Amino acid sequence: MTRNARNGHVSLKETEMYYAAIGHGKRILVVLPGLSDGLATVQGKALLLAAPYRRFFERYTVYLFSRKNQMHAGYSIRQMAEDQAEAIRKLNLSKVSVLGVSEGGMIAQYLAIDHPELVEKMILAVSAPEANVIVRERVSHWIELVKENDYKQLMADTAEKSYSESYLHKNRAILPILGIFGKPKSFERFLVNAEAILAFNAKDEINQIICPTLIIGGSDDQIVGVEASYLMHDLIGKSTLYIYEGLGHATYEEADDFYDRVFSYLDE
Repeated sequence: MTRNARNGHVSLKETEMYYAAIGHGKRILVVLPGLSDGLATVQGKALLLAAPYRRFFERYTVYLFSRKNQMHAGYSIRQMAEDQAEAIRKLNLSKVSVLGVSEGGMIAQYLAIDHPELVEKMILAVSAPEANVIVRERVSHWIELVKENDYKQLMADTAEKSYSESYLHKNRAILPILGIFGKPKSFERFLVNAEAILAFNAKDEINQIICPTLIIGGSDDQIVGVEASYLMHDLIGKSTLYIYEGLGHATYEEADDFYDRVFSYLDE
């Protein structure tokens, strides 16, 4: 394993939290993934996850965190943020920047609200300040698919709702294959994360966020809706908004300049 990609874990009270560390710079970027973390963690995947962060290698160490391994029913987004704060402190990471994607952005909001001393800058990508109507409809449907053990349809529906029409036009033929590989042994982790999203509501508190925040959304987002990005921008004082026209929830995958935009914002 090179110094640019290594794997590790943090011991919490009763369990562990996996992370992949990428780069070797002095500045720290913490990345919090979305609901997909409920299906597969970052354990052992540092090399696979490193490519988008090549520009960060020299100046940053990027920590991509999974949620902790053992999660009880009713585990909330706010509790996830508390455990994330503990993990950051245990790694002796003092002032960090945070990139939260989708559900990861929800966790990032509470991290910045409850632990402002830890967060220097924040990027909220395709996220929302609450489980709005669109979020509730999508996540509830996925929960039903999981309860029916229909992993193939879960993967297909996630892709259909995440990617732009141009991307789907090119790749729709291969989408059924997604449901063949990577099925987890248990969906318990996914369900805990999904239920936490449905219970999430930080709308009345995110005006307490004091760190500079970049909000990135997609005009065609069918999972959180583009209005969620505008609402966060209205409620967070030191925020900047950028909307990718024609892209949806998978903006962070489809937009060629997404990580360049994140890097430039952090370096301002």
